[in-house]
Order: sequence, then C-alpha cells, then structure tokens
Amino acid sequence: MVGLLIPTPKPHFNPHPSSTPPQNDHLTRIRASDQGIWLCRPQHVWNTFPLTFSRRATGEKDVRFRVLYCGICHSDLHFVKNDWRFTSYPATPGHEIVGEVTEAGSKVEKFKIGDKVGVGCLVGSCRSCQSCASDYEQYCLKPVFTYGVPNFNGTQTYGGYSDHMVSDEHFVLRWPENLPLDSGAPLLCAGITTYSSLRYFGLDKPGTKVGVVGLGGLRHVAVKMAKAFGAEVTVFSTTSAKEQDAIDGLKADHFINSKDQHQMEAARGTLDGIIDTVSGDHPIAPLLNALTPHGKLVLVGAPESPLEVAAFYLIMGRKTIAGSNIGGIKETQEMLNFAADHAQWRTQKFFHGGTEYF
Repeated sequence: MVGLLIPTPKPHFNPHPSSTPPQNDHLTRIRASDQGIWLCRPQHVWNTFPLTFSRRATGEKDVRFRVLYCGICHSDLHFVKNDWRFTSYPATPGHEIVGEVTEAGSKVEKFKIGDKVGVGCLVGSCRSCQSCASDYEQYCLKPVFTYGVPNFNGTQTYGGYSDHMVSDEHFVLRWPENLPLDSGAPLLCAGITTYSSLRYFGLDKPGTKVGVVGLGGLRHVAVKMAKAFGAEVTVFSTTSAKEQDAIDGLKADHFINSKDQHQMEAARGTLDGIIDTVSGDHPIAPLLNALTPHGKLVLVGAPESPLEVAAFYLIMGRKTIAGSNIGGIKETQEMLNFAADHAQWRTQKFFHGGTEYF
C-alpha cells in the first residue's frame, strides 16, 4: 500500500526545487502516484513523502476499493497542522474518498467488484449504542475515524491519499451513476456537514431565509445545498470581491460585507437560520442580531478559541446557538442521492490555491 506521509512540520520554507507544488492537477484529484502536495500557511510548509503501509486483509464483511479521487477537506489541514492538538505524525489524511470496488468479502451484500463507492469521515463505530441504533454513528462514543486514530484491532487508520482502502461495508456508500466521481467527492464531508445541519434544524424548507458565513470551500457547498432546498440565501463575507462569485456563480440571493456596519444593521432580524462555517476566530454577536426570533445559529466550523457571546443576545428573541457535525451513514447516502438529482453538483468548480477548494 502506498500513501502520502506527512512528517512533523518545520517552520521554514523548503528551497529544494522539487518542493514546487504541481500546477496541473485539481486539488480534489490526489493520487498515490503523486509525489506530494503542499499543505501550508505563511512561513510553514508541510512536505509530503511516499509512505508504504499495509491495509488489513479483506474480511468477510469488508469492501476493498481502488481510490480514484480524494478531496482535500479543511479538517485535513487542521489535522496536519495539529491545530486541534491530537495529531500523531506521520499522518495520511483524506476522508472524501471515491473509488471502484476490487474485492468484496464473502458476506458482503450491498457491493460487488466494479461498483463505484465512497467512504467519508467514518470507517467504524460500536454499532450497539443508542446513537448507532438511531443511525447517528457520528455521535457514537467509540467512533473510528477514517484517519489518524486507532482502529478496533489496534492499528492506525490511514486516509484516502493512498491507492486502496478497506472498510466494513456498513460504512461504504453506493455512488449514484449520474454524480461525477471527481467533483462529487467533497460531498462526503462538506456535503453531508451542510446537508445534515440544514435538515436537522429545519432550514431545508422552500422559502426559508438562510445565511451562510464565509465563501470558499465548505461555504460554497453550504450555499449550493441551501439553494437546492429552495432557500433564500444570504452570504456573509469580509471580502467584498467575493460578491460576484456569490451572486453570479453560486446564485445566492444576497451578499453582505460583514465589515460594513450599515449592511449588518440592515440585515437585523431577517434570517431564520445561519450556517456558520468559519474555522477562524470571529465575532458571534452580529450574526445573532441578524436572526429572527427563534432563529438558529448553527456552527459547523471549529475555531481554536472559545466563543464569546453575552446571554442577552440569546434571551432577547429566544435564539439558539447550536453545533452540527457530519451525518450518519444512512443520511450520507440520502445526501448523495439528493445531490445526484440536482444539476449544480454535476458542474462543480475547482480552485487551484489558497483556501478556496472543494
């Protein structure tokens, strides 16, 4: 098994000519044959090197598949930079994985050789707790994430920046025929994160007024998902240059520069819910002001610092701050089928740099 190894990051740039990042590949198309991809922030470079490791033998309920595409999720960047303080190096991330089945265990019922499949953020759970029984495997107290954690057999999990994957069939998703493999791969994290939050908090009804904080990556998917549900979508961004992309490209209904106090004041009390995807520190109170009474601010980003909000902003209007993770396996399959029925997911846009990618 060949994958990409990410060693402990060093706080300087590598002057070696081979460290120049490739310019020709879409960021969602990382293959084991690639020599590496830069994962960097100012004055930091995370070089990548080939890593040879072994997947477990295909068990009777396992599906083995050749990896065709793997999306780069912002969680991967947090993980390789150890922003959340639990990364163990070396690491092979990637949890937006699409491929073709090459082997199926003797008791596998849902898949056969040649099927197109996907694996998202989970490859295991206890399968016996109340969360698992309710199809909320993502909230199991013993989850096995796709990379960076011990599996039930004690081995380390390695993600999708590799040439093959092995997973219990319960955590393998059937890929819809009319959903592209490359542009659809990021739905396995970004797609289900936004789909599940919109659905659970009742923001999936036509005509619902939904705000999305930020634009780029996960935020793009949030806008497109809300529009697919028929919502009236407002994008908040600190960068006014993104207005054209929001309105003309993603078909958002409104754009607000969140640095403009007049625009923020005009938005006061106008939104039924807001999906906050921002992973950096940012003020919460102005977003709460934009909610209607009973409105919901749903956090799907994970800033490093604790939130600061006065109770007054919640009490006056019975407003809610909530969080949402990915969805369970059943809901993730539902989301893929939903996306396949909507044309916008068949014309996904790629970005070649910065943080705007999916």
